[in-house]
Amino acid sequence: MSTENEGTPVPADPAAPSTPPTPPSMEKPAAEPAPQAAAPQAAAPQAAAPQAAAPQAAAPQAAAPQEDEPTVVQAPVPSPAPDQAPAAAPAPAAAAPAGGWPPPPPAVPAWGAPHPPVPPAPEAPRRRVGGLVAAVLVASLVAGGIGGGIGYWAAERGDNGFSSTTVSSGQAPASFKRDPGTVAAVAAKALPSVVTIQAKSGGQDGEGGTGTGFVYDQEGHIVTNNHVVASAADGGTLSVTFSDGKTYDAEVVGRAQGYDVAVIKLKDAPKGLTPLPLGDSDKVAVGDSTIAIGAPFGLSNTVTTGIVSAKNRPVASGDGSGGSNSYMSALQTDASINPGNSGGPLLDASGAVIGINSAIQSTSGGGFGQSQAGSIGLGFAIPVNQAKNVAQQLIKTGKPVYPVIGATVNMNEKGQGATIAGQGSGGTPSVTPNGPAAKAGLKAGDVITAFGDHPIDSGPTLISEIWTYKPGDAVKITYERDGKTATATVTLGERTGDS
Repeated sequence: MSTENEGTPVPADPAAPSTPPTPPSMEKPAAEPAPQAAAPQAAAPQAAAPQAAAPQAAAPQAAAPQEDEPTVVQAPVPSPAPDQAPAAAPAPAAAAPAGGWPPPPPAVPAWGAPHPPVPPAPEAPRRRVGGLVAAVLVASLVAGGIGGGIGYWAAERGDNGFSSTTVSSGQAPASFKRDPGTVAAVAAKALPSVVTIQAKSGGQDGEGGTGTGFVYDQEGHIVTNNHVVASAADGGTLSVTFSDGKTYDAEVVGRAQGYDVAVIKLKDAPKGLTPLPLGDSDKVAVGDSTIAIGAPFGLSNTVTTGIVSAKNRPVASGDGSGGSNSYMSALQTDASINPGNSGGPLLDASGAVIGINSAIQSTSGGGFGQSQAGSIGLGFAIPVNQAKNVAQQLIKTGKPVYPVIGATVNMNEKGQGATIAGQGSGGTPSVTPNGPAAKAGLKAGDVITAFGDHPIDSGPTLISEIWTYKPGDAVKITYERDGKTATATVTLGERTGDS
Protein backbone atom coordinates (compact mmCIF):
# COMPACT_ATOMS: atom_id res chain seq x y z
CA MET A 1 0.00 0.00 0.00
CA SER A 2 1.51 3.29 -1.12
CA THR A 3 0.96 6.54 0.74
CA GLU A 4 3.26 8.75 -1.29
CA ASN A 5 0.30 10.86 -2.53
CA GLU A 6 -1.44 11.06 0.82
CA GLY A 7 -2.39 14.67 1.67
CA THR A 8 -1.79 15.98 -1.83
CA PRO A 9 -4.79 18.06 -3.02
CA VAL A 10 -6.64 16.57 -5.96
CA PRO A 11 -7.45 19.19 -8.65
CA ALA A 12 -11.09 19.51 -9.62
CA ASP A 13 -12.36 18.91 -13.15
CA PRO A 14 -13.16 21.98 -15.25
CA ALA A 15 -16.75 23.09 -14.78
CA ALA A 16 -19.15 23.09 -17.70
CA PRO A 17 -19.04 26.34 -19.66
CA SER A 18 -21.68 28.89 -18.77
CA THR A 19 -24.39 29.69 -21.31
CA PRO A 20 -23.33 32.81 -23.19
CA PRO A 21 -25.69 35.78 -22.93
CA THR A 22 -27.80 36.85 -25.93
CA PRO A 23 -25.86 39.39 -27.96
CA PRO A 24 -27.46 42.85 -27.99
CA SER A 25 -29.68 43.65 -30.92
CA MET A 26 -29.68 46.91 -32.76
CA GLU A 27 -33.41 46.72 -33.32
CA LYS A 28 -36.00 46.82 -30.55
CA PRO A 29 -37.87 43.48 -30.43
CA ALA A 30 -41.58 43.53 -30.83
CA ALA A 31 -42.09 41.78 -27.50
CA GLU A 32 -39.54 41.22 -24.77
CA PRO A 33 -39.40 37.53 -23.85
CA ALA A 34 -40.02 36.61 -20.22
CA PRO A 35 -36.93 35.47 -18.30
CA GLN A 36 -36.55 31.73 -17.97
CA ALA A 37 -35.77 29.83 -14.77
CA ALA A 38 -32.45 28.07 -14.37
CA ALA A 39 -32.36 24.71 -16.10
CA PRO A 40 -33.13 21.89 -13.64
CA GLN A 41 -30.32 19.79 -15.15
CA ALA A 42 -27.70 22.01 -13.51
CA ALA A 43 -28.23 20.13 -10.24
CA ALA A 44 -26.78 16.92 -11.70
CA PRO A 45 -23.18 17.50 -10.55
CA GLN A 46 -24.39 17.73 -6.94
CA ALA A 47 -25.87 14.27 -7.15
CA ALA A 48 -22.87 12.84 -8.94
CA ALA A 49 -20.24 14.34 -6.65
CA PRO A 50 -20.57 11.89 -3.70
CA GLN A 51 -20.30 8.94 -6.10
CA ALA A 52 -17.15 10.21 -7.77
CA ALA A 53 -15.45 10.95 -4.45
CA ALA A 54 -14.89 7.25 -3.75
CA PRO A 55 -11.83 6.72 -5.98
CA GLN A 56 -9.95 9.42 -4.06
CA ALA A 57 -10.17 7.31 -0.90
CA ALA A 58 -9.95 3.98 -2.64
CA ALA A 59 -6.83 4.68 -4.67
CA PRO A 60 -4.34 4.78 -1.76
CA GLN A 61 -5.86 1.60 -0.26
CA ALA A 62 -5.92 -0.53 -3.38
CA ALA A 63 -3.50 -3.48 -3.48
CA ALA A 64 -1.34 -2.68 -6.51
CA PRO A 65 2.29 -2.99 -7.62
CA GLN A 66 4.28 -0.37 -5.87
CA GLU A 67 5.87 1.05 -8.97
CA ASP A 68 2.56 1.89 -10.69
CA GLU A 69 -0.23 3.43 -8.67
CA PRO A 70 -3.64 3.81 -10.30
CA THR A 71 -4.55 7.36 -11.09
CA VAL A 72 -7.31 8.75 -8.91
CA VAL A 73 -10.57 9.53 -10.66
CA GLN A 74 -11.17 13.18 -9.91
CA ALA A 75 -14.49 14.33 -8.58
CA PRO A 76 -16.39 16.96 -10.54
CA VAL A 77 -16.77 20.37 -8.95
CA PRO A 78 -20.10 20.62 -7.12
CA SER A 79 -22.64 23.11 -8.48
CA PRO A 80 -23.12 26.41 -6.68
CA ALA A 81 -25.79 26.61 -4.03
CA PRO A 82 -29.21 27.85 -5.25
CA ASP A 83 -28.78 31.26 -3.67
CA GLN A 84 -25.49 31.70 -5.49
CA ALA A 85 -26.60 30.44 -8.89
CA PRO A 86 -25.87 32.82 -11.79
CA ALA A 87 -28.73 34.40 -13.70
CA ALA A 88 -30.07 32.05 -16.31
CA ALA A 89 -29.69 33.05 -19.96
CA PRO A 90 -32.36 32.49 -22.59
CA ALA A 91 -32.38 28.90 -23.73
CA PRO A 92 -32.17 29.60 -27.46
CA ALA A 93 -28.71 31.09 -27.04
CA ALA A 94 -27.16 27.78 -25.80
CA ALA A 95 -24.73 26.22 -28.22
CA ALA A 96 -23.24 22.68 -28.19
CA PRO A 97 -19.48 22.27 -28.33
CA ALA A 98 -17.92 21.46 -31.63
CA GLY A 99 -17.88 17.80 -32.51
CA GLY A 100 -21.28 17.02 -31.03
CA TRP A 101 -22.48 15.98 -27.61
CA PRO A 102 -22.30 13.68 -25.87
CA PRO A 103 -18.80 12.28 -26.50
CA PRO A 104 -18.31 8.48 -26.40
CA PRO A 105 -17.92 7.00 -22.87
CA PRO A 106 -14.29 6.91 -21.70
CA ALA A 107 -12.70 3.47 -21.77
CA VAL A 108 -11.76 1.97 -18.39
CA PRO A 109 -7.97 2.49 -18.18
CA ALA A 110 -5.59 -0.40 -17.66
CA TRP A 111 -4.21 -0.82 -14.15
CA GLY A 112 -1.58 1.84 -13.62
CA ALA A 113 -2.50 3.86 -16.74
CA PRO A 114 -3.73 7.44 -16.28
CA HIS A 115 -7.40 8.17 -16.76
CA PRO A 116 -8.23 10.57 -19.60
CA PRO A 117 -9.60 13.90 -18.41
CA VAL A 118 -13.35 14.19 -18.25
CA PRO A 119 -14.47 16.58 -21.05
CA PRO A 120 -16.60 19.63 -20.22
CA ALA A 121 -20.29 18.90 -20.22
CA PRO A 122 -23.25 21.13 -21.03
CA GLU A 123 -26.02 21.51 -18.50
CA ALA A 124 -28.69 19.51 -20.24
CA PRO A 125 -27.11 15.97 -20.17
CA ARG A 126 -25.69 16.26 -16.62
CA ARG A 127 -27.59 13.25 -15.29
CA ARG A 128 -26.02 11.03 -17.90
CA VAL A 129 -22.56 12.33 -17.11
CA GLY A 130 -23.12 11.40 -13.46
CA GLY A 131 -23.99 7.88 -14.57
CA LEU A 132 -20.82 7.63 -16.67
CA VAL A 133 -18.63 8.82 -13.81
CA ALA A 134 -20.29 6.28 -11.51
CA ALA A 135 -19.49 3.57 -14.05
CA VAL A 136 -15.83 4.61 -14.05
CA LEU A 137 -15.95 4.62 -10.26
CA VAL A 138 -17.27 1.06 -10.12
CA ALA A 139 -14.62 -0.09 -12.58
CA SER A 140 -11.88 1.52 -10.49
CA LEU A 141 -13.10 -0.13 -7.30
CA VAL A 142 -13.25 -3.51 -8.99
CA ALA A 143 -9.70 -3.03 -10.28
CA GLY A 144 -8.55 -1.96 -6.83
CA GLY A 145 -10.03 -5.07 -5.22
CA ILE A 146 -11.74 -5.59 -1.92
CA GLY A 147 -8.96 -3.81 -0.05
CA GLY A 148 -9.69 -0.59 -1.91
CA GLY A 149 -13.37 -0.88 -1.09
CA ILE A 150 -12.64 -1.34 2.61
CA GLY A 151 -10.30 1.64 2.49
CA TYR A 152 -13.05 3.78 0.96
CA TRP A 153 -15.54 2.64 3.60
CA ALA A 154 -13.15 3.62 6.40
CA ALA A 155 -12.14 6.92 4.81
CA GLU A 156 -15.71 8.02 4.24
CA ARG A 157 -16.22 7.83 8.00
CA GLY A 158 -13.25 10.02 8.86
CA ASP A 159 -13.65 13.58 9.96
CA ASN A 160 -11.91 14.99 6.92
CA GLY A 161 -12.22 12.19 4.40
CA PHE A 162 -8.72 10.81 5.13
CA SER A 163 -8.58 8.46 8.15
CA SER A 164 -5.94 5.87 9.04
CA THR A 165 -7.11 2.39 10.02
CA THR A 166 -3.83 1.66 11.87
CA VAL A 167 -4.12 1.27 15.64
CA SER A 168 -1.40 3.31 17.29
CA SER A 169 0.20 2.51 20.64
CA GLY A 170 -1.82 5.32 22.16
CA GLN A 171 -5.01 3.41 21.36
CA ALA A 172 -3.80 0.25 23.16
CA PRO A 173 -5.34 -0.61 26.55
CA ALA A 174 -3.81 1.38 29.38
CA SER A 175 -3.14 -1.75 31.45
CA PHE A 176 -2.49 -5.24 30.07
CA LYS A 177 -3.18 -8.14 32.42
CA ARG A 178 -1.78 -11.57 31.69
CA ASP A 179 -4.11 -14.47 32.29
CA PRO A 180 -3.29 -16.90 35.11
CA GLY A 181 -1.39 -19.92 33.83
CA THR A 182 0.56 -18.06 31.16
CA VAL A 183 4.34 -18.25 31.37
CA ALA A 184 4.56 -14.54 32.08
CA ALA A 185 2.05 -14.78 34.94
CA VAL A 186 3.73 -17.83 36.48
CA ALA A 187 7.19 -16.27 36.19
CA ALA A 188 6.05 -12.97 37.69
CA LYS A 189 4.64 -14.77 40.72
CA ALA A 190 7.59 -17.14 41.19
CA LEU A 191 10.56 -14.82 40.59
CA PRO A 192 10.38 -13.04 44.00
CA SER A 193 10.82 -16.46 45.66
CA VAL A 194 13.82 -17.56 43.55
CA VAL A 195 17.33 -16.54 44.61
CA THR A 196 20.80 -16.45 43.11
CA ILE A 197 23.44 -18.02 45.35
CA GLN A 198 27.09 -16.96 45.45
CA ALA A 199 29.34 -19.52 47.14
CA LYS A 200 33.03 -18.94 47.96
CA SER A 201 35.45 -21.33 49.59
CA GLY A 202 37.41 -20.44 52.68
CA GLY A 203 40.79 -20.68 50.94
CA GLN A 204 43.02 -17.82 49.89
CA ASP A 205 41.72 -17.83 46.36
CA GLY A 206 38.11 -17.76 47.50
CA GLU A 207 36.99 -19.93 44.61
CA GLY A 208 33.35 -20.72 44.22
CA GLY A 209 30.49 -20.39 41.83
CA THR A 210 26.97 -19.25 41.16
CA GLY A 211 23.83 -21.31 41.56
CA THR A 212 20.15 -20.97 42.27
CA GLY A 213 17.75 -21.79 45.08
CA PHE A 214 14.17 -21.11 46.12
CA VAL A 215 12.38 -20.11 49.30
CA TYR A 216 11.21 -23.20 51.19
CA ASP A 217 9.54 -21.60 54.21
CA GLN A 218 8.97 -18.28 55.91
CA GLU A 219 11.80 -18.93 58.38
CA GLY A 220 14.31 -18.27 55.61
CA HIS A 221 15.27 -21.81 54.56
CA ILE A 222 16.43 -22.06 50.94
CA VAL A 223 16.55 -25.35 49.03
CA THR A 224 19.27 -25.85 46.43
CA ASN A 225 21.78 -28.43 45.14
CA ASN A 226 24.59 -29.76 47.26
CA HIS A 227 27.15 -29.06 44.57
CA VAL A 228 26.13 -25.37 44.56
CA VAL A 229 27.14 -24.80 48.19
CA ALA A 230 29.73 -27.55 48.71
CA SER A 231 32.68 -25.18 48.21
CA ALA A 232 31.45 -22.93 51.04
CA ALA A 233 30.51 -25.71 53.45
CA ASP A 234 33.84 -25.65 55.34
CA GLY A 235 34.80 -22.10 56.28
CA GLY A 236 33.50 -20.45 53.13
CA THR A 237 30.88 -17.75 52.62
CA LEU A 238 27.41 -17.77 51.14
CA SER A 239 25.29 -14.86 49.92
CA VAL A 240 21.79 -14.91 48.53
CA THR A 241 20.35 -12.29 46.16
CA PHE A 242 16.63 -11.92 45.49
CA SER A 243 15.07 -10.71 42.25
CA ASP A 244 14.65 -7.21 43.71
CA GLY A 245 18.43 -6.96 44.13
CA LYS A 246 18.52 -7.32 47.93
CA THR A 247 21.34 -9.54 49.21
CA TYR A 248 21.56 -11.52 52.46
CA ASP A 249 24.24 -13.65 54.06
CA ALA A 250 23.44 -17.33 54.53
CA GLU A 251 24.80 -20.49 56.16
CA VAL A 252 24.58 -24.19 55.40
CA VAL A 253 21.98 -26.12 57.43
CA GLY A 254 22.62 -29.53 55.93
CA ARG A 255 23.84 -31.29 52.79
CA ALA A 256 23.01 -34.62 51.14
CA GLN A 257 25.72 -35.42 48.64
CA GLY A 258 24.10 -38.62 47.42
CA TYR A 259 20.81 -36.87 46.67
CA ASP A 260 22.54 -33.62 45.57
CA VAL A 261 20.22 -31.65 47.84
CA ALA A 262 21.19 -28.96 50.35
CA VAL A 263 19.38 -26.54 52.64
CA ILE A 264 20.78 -23.14 53.62
CA LYS A 265 19.26 -20.45 55.78
CA LEU A 266 19.34 -16.65 55.64
CA LYS A 267 21.15 -15.21 58.67
CA ASP A 268 18.83 -12.21 58.86
CA ALA A 269 15.72 -13.37 57.03
CA PRO A 270 13.34 -10.56 56.04
CA LYS A 271 9.68 -10.71 56.93
CA GLY A 272 7.09 -11.58 54.34
CA LEU A 273 9.00 -14.34 52.53
CA THR A 274 6.75 -16.30 50.17
CA PRO A 275 7.63 -20.00 49.82
CA LEU A 276 7.07 -21.57 46.43
CA PRO A 277 4.23 -24.12 46.45
CA LEU A 278 5.36 -27.73 46.08
CA GLY A 279 3.66 -29.96 43.52
CA ASP A 280 3.44 -33.76 43.23
CA SER A 281 6.16 -35.15 40.99
CA ASP A 282 4.52 -38.59 40.98
CA LYS A 283 1.57 -37.15 39.06
CA VAL A 284 3.66 -35.44 36.41
CA ALA A 285 3.08 -36.74 32.88
CA VAL A 286 5.35 -36.70 29.87
CA GLY A 287 4.38 -33.70 27.77
CA ASP A 288 3.44 -31.47 30.71
CA SER A 289 4.67 -27.90 30.40
CA THR A 290 7.72 -26.87 32.43
CA ILE A 291 9.23 -23.53 33.43
CA ALA A 292 12.81 -23.32 34.70
CA ILE A 293 14.13 -20.31 36.61
CA GLY A 294 17.77 -19.76 37.44
CA ALA A 295 21.00 -17.92 36.79
CA PRO A 296 22.62 -19.63 33.79
CA PHE A 297 26.23 -18.48 33.46
CA GLY A 298 25.49 -15.90 36.17
CA LEU A 299 22.50 -14.34 34.37
CA SER A 300 20.10 -14.08 37.29
CA ASN A 301 16.32 -14.33 36.99
CA THR A 302 16.40 -16.15 33.66
CA VAL A 303 13.18 -17.94 32.68
CA THR A 304 13.06 -20.76 30.13
CA THR A 305 10.27 -23.10 29.10
CA GLY A 306 9.80 -26.61 27.77
CA ILE A 307 8.03 -29.86 28.58
CA VAL A 308 8.62 -32.98 30.63
CA SER A 309 10.31 -35.10 27.98
CA ALA A 310 10.77 -38.24 30.13
CA LYS A 311 10.26 -39.56 33.65
CA ASN A 312 12.23 -41.89 35.91
CA ARG A 313 15.42 -41.24 33.99
CA PRO A 314 18.31 -42.77 35.99
CA VAL A 315 21.06 -40.17 36.29
CA ALA A 316 24.41 -40.30 38.03
CA SER A 317 25.87 -36.79 38.20
CA GLY A 318 29.03 -35.29 39.63
CA ASP A 319 30.29 -31.78 40.24
CA GLY A 320 33.66 -32.42 38.65
CA SER A 321 35.52 -32.23 41.98
CA GLY A 322 36.27 -35.94 42.10
CA GLY A 323 33.81 -36.59 44.93
CA SER A 324 31.14 -39.24 44.97
CA ASN A 325 28.38 -39.11 42.41
CA SER A 326 24.79 -38.21 43.08
CA TYR A 327 21.98 -40.47 41.90
CA MET A 328 18.45 -39.59 40.94
CA SER A 329 15.49 -41.03 39.09
CA ALA A 330 15.12 -37.74 37.32
CA LEU A 331 12.51 -35.75 35.49
CA GLN A 332 13.90 -35.01 32.04
CA THR A 333 13.04 -31.68 30.43
CA ASP A 334 13.96 -29.80 27.27
CA ALA A 335 13.68 -26.44 29.02
CA SER A 336 17.03 -24.74 28.59
CA ILE A 337 19.19 -25.49 31.66
CA ASN A 338 22.82 -24.42 31.92
CA PRO A 339 25.50 -24.13 34.61
CA GLY A 340 24.07 -21.68 37.14
CA ASN A 341 20.55 -23.11 36.84
CA SER A 342 21.56 -25.77 39.36
CA GLY A 343 19.37 -25.75 42.47
CA GLY A 344 16.65 -23.70 40.81
CA PRO A 345 13.02 -24.77 40.61
CA LEU A 346 11.42 -26.62 37.74
CA LEU A 347 7.79 -25.47 37.76
CA ASP A 348 4.64 -26.85 36.20
CA ALA A 349 2.08 -24.71 34.40
CA SER A 350 0.41 -23.74 37.68
CA GLY A 351 3.67 -22.47 39.19
CA ALA A 352 4.19 -25.38 41.60
CA VAL A 353 7.67 -26.87 42.04
CA ILE A 354 7.91 -30.35 40.51
CA GLY A 355 11.69 -30.70 40.57
CA ILE A 356 15.08 -29.18 41.39
CA ASN A 357 17.24 -28.59 38.31
CA SER A 358 20.44 -30.51 38.90
CA ALA A 359 22.21 -31.84 35.83
CA ILE A 360 22.52 -31.55 32.07
CA GLN A 361 23.70 -33.88 29.35
CA SER A 362 27.15 -32.69 28.35
CA THR A 363 28.53 -33.38 24.89
CA SER A 364 32.02 -32.24 25.90
CA GLY A 365 32.40 -34.70 28.75
CA GLY A 366 30.45 -37.56 27.23
CA GLY A 367 28.25 -37.90 30.30
CA PHE A 368 26.14 -36.14 32.87
CA GLY A 369 27.61 -33.28 34.78
CA GLN A 370 28.02 -29.59 35.32
CA SER A 371 30.66 -28.81 32.70
CA GLN A 372 30.56 -25.47 30.92
CA ALA A 373 28.91 -26.99 27.88
CA GLY A 374 25.61 -25.33 27.06
CA SER A 375 22.15 -26.80 26.97
CA ILE A 376 21.39 -29.33 24.26
CA GLY A 377 17.80 -29.80 25.40
CA LEU A 378 18.52 -32.58 27.90
CA GLY A 379 18.15 -31.30 31.45
CA PHE A 380 17.46 -33.34 34.55
CA ALA A 381 15.68 -32.41 37.78
CA ILE A 382 15.40 -34.17 41.13
CA PRO A 383 11.71 -35.02 41.64
CA VAL A 384 10.30 -32.70 44.28
CA ASN A 385 8.73 -35.54 46.28
CA GLN A 386 12.19 -36.91 46.93
CA ALA A 387 13.76 -33.49 47.47
CA LYS A 388 11.03 -32.55 49.97
CA ASN A 389 11.74 -35.61 52.13
CA VAL A 390 15.46 -34.88 52.07
CA ALA A 391 14.97 -31.17 52.90
CA GLN A 392 12.74 -31.97 55.86
CA GLN A 393 15.33 -34.39 57.21
CA LEU A 394 18.15 -31.86 56.77
CA ILE A 395 16.18 -29.12 58.55
CA LYS A 396 15.35 -31.52 61.37
CA THR A 397 18.73 -33.18 61.96
CA GLY A 398 21.22 -31.57 59.60
CA LYS A 399 22.06 -35.01 58.17
CA PRO A 400 20.61 -37.04 55.28
CA VAL A 401 19.08 -40.47 55.70
CA TYR A 402 19.32 -42.98 52.82
CA PRO A 403 17.31 -46.16 52.23
CA VAL A 404 19.54 -49.20 51.50
CA ILE A 405 19.18 -52.88 50.56
CA GLY A 406 22.40 -53.98 52.28
CA ALA A 407 24.19 -55.23 49.15
CA THR A 408 27.08 -54.01 46.97
CA VAL A 409 26.35 -53.98 43.24
CA ASN A 410 28.59 -53.63 40.21
CA MET A 411 28.54 -50.01 39.01
CA ASN A 412 30.27 -50.51 35.66
CA GLU A 413 28.17 -53.09 33.83
CA LYS A 414 25.06 -51.95 32.00
CA GLY A 415 22.29 -53.58 30.02
CA GLN A 416 21.80 -56.86 31.88
CA GLY A 417 20.68 -55.49 35.25
CA ALA A 418 22.49 -54.75 38.53
CA THR A 419 24.78 -57.59 39.52
CA ILE A 420 25.55 -58.13 43.20
CA ALA A 421 29.35 -58.06 43.47
CA GLY A 422 31.50 -60.91 44.69
CA GLN A 423 32.69 -58.86 47.64
CA GLY A 424 32.18 -55.45 49.13
CA SER A 425 34.53 -52.54 49.74
CA GLY A 426 37.74 -53.44 51.56
CA GLY A 427 37.04 -57.15 51.31
CA THR A 428 33.77 -56.99 53.26
CA PRO A 429 30.88 -59.28 52.27
CA SER A 430 28.90 -57.96 49.30
CA VAL A 431 25.65 -58.90 51.04
CA THR A 432 25.50 -57.48 54.57
CA PRO A 433 24.82 -60.28 57.04
CA ASN A 434 21.32 -60.06 58.45
CA GLY A 435 20.71 -57.00 56.26
CA PRO A 436 17.65 -56.35 54.05
CA ALA A 437 19.05 -58.23 50.99
CA ALA A 438 20.23 -61.17 53.07
CA LYS A 439 16.81 -61.45 54.74
CA ALA A 440 15.19 -61.47 51.28
CA GLY A 441 17.41 -64.39 50.23
CA LEU A 442 19.68 -62.53 47.77
CA LYS A 443 23.25 -63.73 47.21
CA ALA A 444 26.42 -62.58 45.49
CA GLY A 445 26.12 -63.04 41.73
CA ASP A 446 22.36 -62.45 41.60
CA VAL A 447 21.31 -60.01 38.87
CA ILE A 448 18.53 -57.63 39.91
CA THR A 449 16.42 -56.87 36.81
CA ALA A 450 13.49 -54.97 38.35
CA PHE A 451 12.89 -52.93 41.47
CA GLY A 452 9.24 -52.31 42.15
CA ASP A 453 7.62 -51.53 38.80
CA HIS A 454 10.78 -50.19 37.15
CA PRO A 455 13.25 -52.23 35.07
CA ILE A 456 16.88 -52.12 36.15
CA ASP A 457 19.72 -52.10 33.62
CA SER A 458 22.70 -51.13 35.83
CA GLY A 459 23.94 -50.43 39.35
CA PRO A 460 23.38 -46.64 39.09
CA THR A 461 19.82 -47.24 37.93
CA LEU A 462 19.18 -49.49 40.94
CA ILE A 463 20.49 -46.88 43.39
CA SER A 464 18.45 -44.15 41.69
CA GLU A 465 15.30 -46.21 42.20
CA ILE A 466 16.09 -47.21 45.79
CA TRP A 467 16.49 -43.54 46.76
CA THR A 468 12.97 -42.72 45.62
CA TYR A 469 11.73 -44.72 48.64
CA LYS A 470 11.99 -44.26 52.40
CA PRO A 471 13.64 -46.53 54.97
CA GLY A 472 11.17 -49.20 56.07
CA ASP A 473 9.35 -49.44 52.71
CA ALA A 474 8.78 -52.99 51.43
CA VAL A 475 9.59 -53.35 47.72
CA LYS A 476 9.29 -56.28 45.33
CA ILE A 477 12.54 -57.27 43.61
CA THR A 478 12.90 -59.38 40.46
CA TYR A 479 16.27 -61.09 39.95
CA GLU A 480 17.97 -63.83 37.99
CA ARG A 481 20.09 -66.65 39.41
CA ASP A 482 21.66 -69.37 37.33
CA GLY A 483 19.51 -68.36 34.35
CA LYS A 484 16.24 -68.54 36.29
CA THR A 485 14.01 -65.63 37.26
CA ALA A 486 12.80 -65.24 40.82
CA THR A 487 11.17 -62.58 42.97
CA ALA A 488 11.55 -61.47 46.55
CA THR A 489 10.38 -58.69 48.83
CA VAL A 490 12.97 -56.54 50.54
CA THR A 491 12.30 -54.17 53.44
CA LEU A 492 14.66 -51.24 53.07
CA GLY A 493 17.12 -50.37 55.82
CA GLU A 494 18.70 -46.98 56.39
CA ARG A 495 22.03 -45.22 56.51
CA THR A 496 22.61 -41.84 58.09
CA GLY A 497 25.05 -39.33 56.65
CA ASP A 498 27.27 -39.41 53.56
CA SER A 499 30.30 -41.09 55.12
